[in-house]
Amino acid sequence: MRTYEEALSYLQRYINYELKRTIPYAPGTFDLARMYALLGRLGDPHRAYPTIHIAGSKGKGSTAAMAASILQAAGYRTGMYISPHLHTCRERMQVNGTLITPEEFAALVEDIAPHAEAVKGITWFEVTTALAFLYLARHEVDIAVIEVGLGGRLDATNVITPQVSVITSLSYEHTAWLGDTLGQIAREKAGIIKPGVPVVSAPQADEAMAVIEKVCAERKAPLIRVGRDWLFRSGSIHPGGQVFEVRPASATGILPAAWTRFEIPLLGRHQIINATCALAAISALPLERFEIPFRALREGLATVTWPGRIEVLSRQPLVIADGAHNEDSARRLVETLQEWFPGRRWTFVVGILSDKDHAAILNELAPLAEQMIVTRSRHARATDPERLAEIARQIGLSTRVAPSVEAALDEALAQGDALCLTGSLSVAAEARVAWAARNGAPLPEMDSPLEQERGHAQQAVTLT
Repeated sequence: MRTYEEALSYLQRYINYELKRTIPYAPGTFDLARMYALLGRLGDPHRAYPTIHIAGSKGKGSTAAMAASILQAAGYRTGMYISPHLHTCRERMQVNGTLITPEEFAALVEDIAPHAEAVKGITWFEVTTALAFLYLARHEVDIAVIEVGLGGRLDATNVITPQVSVITSLSYEHTAWLGDTLGQIAREKAGIIKPGVPVVSAPQADEAMAVIEKVCAERKAPLIRVGRDWLFRSGSIHPGGQVFEVRPASATGILPAAWTRFEIPLLGRHQIINATCALAAISALPLERFEIPFRALREGLATVTWPGRIEVLSRQPLVIADGAHNEDSARRLVETLQEWFPGRRWTFVVGILSDKDHAAILNELAPLAEQMIVTRSRHARATDPERLAEIARQIGLSTRVAPSVEAALDEALAQGDALCLTGSLSVAAEARVAWAARNGAPLPEMDSPLEQERGHAQQAVTLT
């Protein structure tokens, strides 16, 4: 692989279920034996460093970013593997917040290719996950924060035995794959729980928590419940973030059993829960192996970055990009807009992927909507905007259709001064690029749109 683009093109030969989901989430399709076989051929790089493993419906990426930021502030060489990405596949694998370089990505794909080709049925996400594990091992990270891709039980990342597992907020998502009840979804997410390994859980609905508690008991995994064992309370808000306090039930070796103040630069009260999960996870690491000074907790949280999540792109006019992709995340977006920007009516630019509950998302946005512009991102699973427009009009929303996120942004700016572009991370990503280009700002590092579209087209052919 001489270039990064050639490496991406090579990876596109493998089936990518992020782009087109047409098969059941079951052991016959998602088989961890393939991951073990591939990693074994590579020398088991996933065993070279300790890890924190994070699953959940909402907040797992934010929690991963906050945990990694704290560990980096503590002086540890910290790896992170996340999915999906906003702009470039290189975002998925980072060391101390720095993306893998295009050259190293290409070299790693070259190294891994003959081994991947020797494992029958290997998928794009499995190869990419193995590549990330190898990258982090070669960089000799002290610890890595690993985000689950989909579900947990059968996810390609579930070959690791972490120091601590985290399950963030659970809600209805990927129901065709993970189940149509919270209990079924929780069972899939709880698949990351390992015997004897501490588990941090965000507050959950009773049905979901009952499953998590049962699996922890079966596997003798200590359960740390945010909201019970770790209390949190909201503080003041300001344009650049918010203040909150936490109190563990007992002293942790890092924090006393008393209310302690922290600040995060992320908007939304739900981020306080994610931050508390990150603090609880860091505190659950073995003290004999990891020494985390208190200042690292404050510094790590205060400096975390996590773009595309209720991100203010501009204040005059007010432009926000957010990746809300299900009913629960749309509700949290609306709650945040009401608290941080009271009294505003919004022009929503919305594009939603085809496997989502379109009506539920639009219904959550409706109370704050002055008008709605529906569109589609370049993502292979993007819903036809005419279909979205029909649903929005049935709800009673004033709705127009735009052919692209960029065109929708231009139209929205001509109509109002409070804009929110949302419905999926792909919409948030394209909004960030369109806004930067419109204002002559530096563009985010990103893969070539041509490469993205070529990959989407190839996957559509492969899977039909």
